[in-house]
Amino acid sequence: MLDRSEVGKRGYLNENFRLFHLKDSRAEKLDYHYHEFDKIILLLGGKVTYVVEGVTYFLKPWDVLLVQHNLIHVPIIDPNEPYERIVIWLNAGYLAQHSYGGEDLSACFDLTRERGFHLLREGKERRLEYMRLVTELEGALRDREFGHELLASTYFLQLLVAINRDAGKDRTVEVADSYRRDPKMGEILRYIAAHLEEDLSVDAIAGRFYMSRYYLMHRFKETTGYTLHQYVSQKRLLRAGEMIRSGVPVMKAAEQAGFRDYSTFLRAFQGTFHMSPREFNG
Repeated sequence: MLDRSEVGKRGYLNENFRLFHLKDSRAEKLDYHYHEFDKIILLLGGKVTYVVEGVTYFLKPWDVLLVQHNLIHVPIIDPNEPYERIVIWLNAGYLAQHSYGGEDLSACFDLTRERGFHLLREGKERRLEYMRLVTELEGALRDREFGHELLASTYFLQLLVAINRDAGKDRTVEVADSYRRDPKMGEILRYIAAHLEEDLSVDAIAGRFYMSRYYLMHRFKETTGYTLHQYVSQKRLLRAGEMIRSGVPVMKAAEQAGFRDYSTFLRAFQGTFHMSPREFNG
């Protein structure tokens, strides 16, 4: 089972969306974590590096980082500069409710996950548009006059449309100096995501990708911050949780997520989510 001190769930979202405007003069060291909701990060100031599923991003002011639910990530913050950012948590049901004509507002998160590249770095004109929408959104959220919630939703949806339009253009090559990733580790992570129900032991992965056990274990830990076993265990639990919430019977969800022993699954599930699968589905 994954050590909760290394990877854990952070935050709970009960609203349609929640915006935080944060500025820290003292850097807090965070552990690797994930959320059950999608997250948008807009860097306003400071020097911060973000690691998302083994890819390291060197952020600049007004960069946008899209972190889909259940992606394991961590910020690494330089304590010598104040760290200011806008963070928005998004409710998937709200996005689905406001998606029309086959245009899914959560598409930007799907696209970035599929590419394995989560950064948007736009030109001056688009940055000014983001700035305008975020300023209007913050103002509407602070306001208490008639229609302020409707107005805030309007600005929020405009921001999502803008982000989806920009995410539709793959600019990975254009911002090559903004990130670092190990192509082989990226290939391994994609393989794990697509084959959770199969044998993903160190020996199996090392054999499939023609590398020694030692090199795989060392490089995986160095690249992602956690061991291969820990990573696979957490991804299987998150997959099982998603299936359970979608109505799949618990035993079937455990099996399809790659757990061979049901009692092991129950212990790991309880240890990670602090509730039984039946309570989780409630």
